[in-house]
Amino acid sequence: MKTNNIIISILLITGGLFASCKKNYLDIVPTDRVPDVTVLSDSALFQNYVINRYMSIKLQDKEGEGTPPGFGRGFEYAMWSSVSDESIYNNDDNTWLIQRGLLAPENTGIAGTIWGRSYRSIRECNYGLVNIMQVPMSEQLRNKLRGELHFIRAFRYHDLIRNYGTVVLMGDKVYNLEDDMTDPSLFTRAPLNDCISYAVAELDSAAQYLPEVNDDSWQAGRATKGAALALKARMLLYAASPLYNVGTWEAAAAAAKAVMDMNKYGIAADYVKLFQSSDNNEAIFSRLYAIGARHVCMEIANGPNGYNGWAGNTPLQNLVDAYEMKNGKPITDPASGYNAATPYVNRDARFYATILYNGATYRGSTIQAYTPGGKDSNDGPSNWNTTKTGYYLRKFMDDSYPIENPWDVAGRQPWIYLRYAEVLLNYAEAQNEAAGPDATVYNAVNQVRQRASVNQPALQAGLSKDQMREAIRRERQVELAFEEHRFYDVRRWKIAMQTENVPAYGITVELKNGAPVYTRKIALTGRLFAEKNYFLPIPRTEIQASNNKLDQTTGY
Repeated sequence: MKTNNIIISILLITGGLFASCKKNYLDIVPTDRVPDVTVLSDSALFQNYVINRYMSIKLQDKEGEGTPPGFGRGFEYAMWSSVSDESIYNNDDNTWLIQRGLLAPENTGIAGTIWGRSYRSIRECNYGLVNIMQVPMSEQLRNKLRGELHFIRAFRYHDLIRNYGTVVLMGDKVYNLEDDMTDPSLFTRAPLNDCISYAVAELDSAAQYLPEVNDDSWQAGRATKGAALALKARMLLYAASPLYNVGTWEAAAAAAKAVMDMNKYGIAADYVKLFQSSDNNEAIFSRLYAIGARHVCMEIANGPNGYNGWAGNTPLQNLVDAYEMKNGKPITDPASGYNAATPYVNRDARFYATILYNGATYRGSTIQAYTPGGKDSNDGPSNWNTTKTGYYLRKFMDDSYPIENPWDVAGRQPWIYLRYAEVLLNYAEAQNEAAGPDATVYNAVNQVRQRASVNQPALQAGLSKDQMREAIRRERQVELAFEEHRFYDVRRWKIAMQTENVPAYGITVELKNGAPVYTRKIALTGRLFAEKNYFLPIPRTEIQASNNKLDQTTGY
C-alpha cells in the first residue's frame, strides 16, 4: 500500500493490562501499543486501525517479507501457483508435500496459516464494527469505514470457505479470554450454503456503504463498491460450481453482470504492464507497495541462475502446453502449425509475457536453458539455482528493478486481488452454464482474448455448451496464471483428480549440432491428489485448542 496514504505499521489494540492501585509500579503505560480507549476516542486512529486490517500477522517462516501478509498468499517466495499445476517451487520450502498429496493436519506446509490468520482478522473486524458507534466522526466517514470492515471480514471468510469448505461463523461477537471458551458455537462448522450466504450478505453490506471506485478522496488499495460486487460475483460462481453446488449459475452471472454494468472498468491495453503498475482501469482491488514497505523482490527470487537469480517458482510444462498458437488453435490441433522442434514459435502473446523459455530475450541477453554450456542451465553459475522445469517465471517481473541487491528498490509491483478480466470470465462461465454460449458469452471472452497487446483470434462461432466450457477453462488457465485461481478452479470444477494427478512435467534442452533438442521430463516426482485434498485440513493445533470439539475436514 502507498505509505503516504495508508499506514503500514500494525496497531496493537489492547485494554488495560493491570488494575490500578496506589503506587503500584506495575501500573505502567505501554509504549509499544495504543490503548483501545485512545483509538475509540480519535477518528484518525480508528481509521488507521481499520486500514491495517487489510493486513495481518506473520505466522510462519518465509512469509510477509517487507510488509505483513494480506489476503490469500500473494507475493511470497513460494507462491500459491507452486501447489498447483502451474509451477513448482525450486527449493521446496514446504510446497512439495502438497504437490505430492502428503497434506496432513500435522503437516500443512505453506497452507498452514490460513485458518488462524483469517479468524484473527475476523475478530479484529468484529471489534471495529462493535465499537464504531463510539468513535466521534462524521456519518459519511463512519459509513465508509463500516463498509471496509464488512468487506475485509467477507474476504477473510472467502479465504476460509475456498480452502476449508464449511467453516465456523463468528457473527459480531468479540471473544475475550474471560468468555466461555467451551461454547459449542465456537466450534460448529456451519452448512456450506450458510457460509456462502453469510459472506455474500457481508459484501452486500460493504457495497451499500463504500464509494463506487477509488479517487482522490478514497485512495487506491482501499475497498470499493466495485470490489465488493466483484468478490460477491466470485463467491456466487464458486457456490454454483460442482464442488460446492449450493447456488445457481443464474445468480452468479447476474452478480458479474452487476460489475460490468457499473461501466467503471475495462481491459488494459498492455498485459505486461498491468502487473507492474496500478495505473490502469482493469484492477478493481489491489495491494499496493512502496519503498520501505515492499514485498518479496520478485526478480532475484525468480530470476534465472545465469542472471544471479534464485529460480523460485518455475513454470511447468503442464501450463506451457495450455497456451494456444497465435492463430487461436491449441497445440494439440494438427492444423495449429505447432512444431515440437520449435515449440515456442508463434504462441499466444500471454505465453511470452508469463514464461521465460530457452531462447527468450531477457534483459539484453538470451535465456540459455540448454546443456552443454548454457548460462541458465546446470552448466551456468550458481547451478543450485537452476530451474528444475526448464522454465523461469516472467510474469510480474519489472526489468527496471535490479536483480542483484534489489532490497531498497524492488518489490513494489501491485498484487491484484480482483480485476475486470476475471469478472468477464466469471460472467462467461456462469452465463454459459445457465443459458448456453449466447452472444454475451462470446463478447465477454473475446474482450479478454483481444486485449490490444494479446490480440488472440475471437473464439470460433457455433461452439456447443461443452466446447465453450472447455474454451473458458483454458482461457482462465492462461489469462489468470499465477494469480491464485488455478488451484481453486480445478477443485471447484471437480477435475482435480485428473489435472493434479498428471506428473509435474518440465523440459530438458540439449544442444545437438548447434540446435536445441527438447525432451519432456518429470520435474518433480510423486505428484498425487486424493478426494480429501479438495479441501485443506485444519491444523492439528487448532483442533487441540478446541479440546477436539472442532470437526476436522473430511478425510483427514
